[in-house]
Amino acid sequence: MAGPLPEWFRHSKGKKQATQQLSKVLEREVPNSICQEARCPNRSDCFNKGVLTFMILGVTCTRNCTFCSVEHGKPLPPDPNELETILHSIKTLNLKFTVLTSPNRDDLKDGGAAHYSHIVRGIKLNAKNTRVEVLIPDFQGDIEPLKIVVDSKPDVINHNVETVPSLYRHVRKGSLYKRSLELLARVKELDPTMLTKSGLMVGLGETTEELLTTFQDIRNANVDILTIGQYLKPDRKSINISKYYHPDEFEFLKEEALKMGFRHVFSGPLVRSSYYAEHVFEETSETAPYDLAIA
Repeated sequence: MAGPLPEWFRHSKGKKQATQQLSKVLEREVPNSICQEARCPNRSDCFNKGVLTFMILGVTCTRNCTFCSVEHGKPLPPDPNELETILHSIKTLNLKFTVLTSPNRDDLKDGGAAHYSHIVRGIKLNAKNTRVEVLIPDFQGDIEPLKIVVDSKPDVINHNVETVPSLYRHVRKGSLYKRSLELLARVKELDPTMLTKSGLMVGLGETTEELLTTFQDIRNANVDILTIGQYLKPDRKSINISKYYHPDEFEFLKEEALKMGFRHVFSGPLVRSSYYAEHVFEETSETAPYDLAIA
């Protein structure tokens, strides 16, 4: 088990206050934001860039991964009014990039794919200047739900591999390493133009060699974008941290991944799957980054 939180994770007093203020805004405007549910450390950074991750299909997961703080249990049916809530938030918060994610919904025949499609299409129709990334579950390996999501034409399709294969049984209960890789590869088979993305947590007990092999497996699935971040225990019930990686180690991992041919690699202690999501498009953006005032 790792020791105390290293100094490079400690936020300034000003950032802590900003995050607390932001939390109040999100609880009022976006009660189901995964930024809140997963206690993401980058809430204020993303929000100030006009980026927010929405948790659709409820806040209860049918799986029980040991790294995640999202509630496990029997979910409620999909909310038919969810699109309107998200569109209201996009307009109210002046969002330029939205990420849609969800708990695993193995209780639904399509794993929630139709609901993803409905919301992506609705945003594309009603908020045309807002880009959309989807962070999807594995749909239990069924290609038909994946087709539904791909056909809705999000700007990025993301599916996290999360960890190295030797840790799957302990960390990702109900998920399969090979199945996640196959899903990512199938996205490109269905639409070669689609940007694909995956992410890994470090500090769970993996070795450097295992990480590099996993990077290569993800790249072999034709994934364009890789995120690498430190696992931080979200609650007492979650799996313990084995190691805190130093920023220099994250830089090494980034350089090694770039050598494999990834288009973008975001690697750092506080990097999360949807952190820096908008940076992929900055080179072609017509508008400069801006700040959002936190009420």
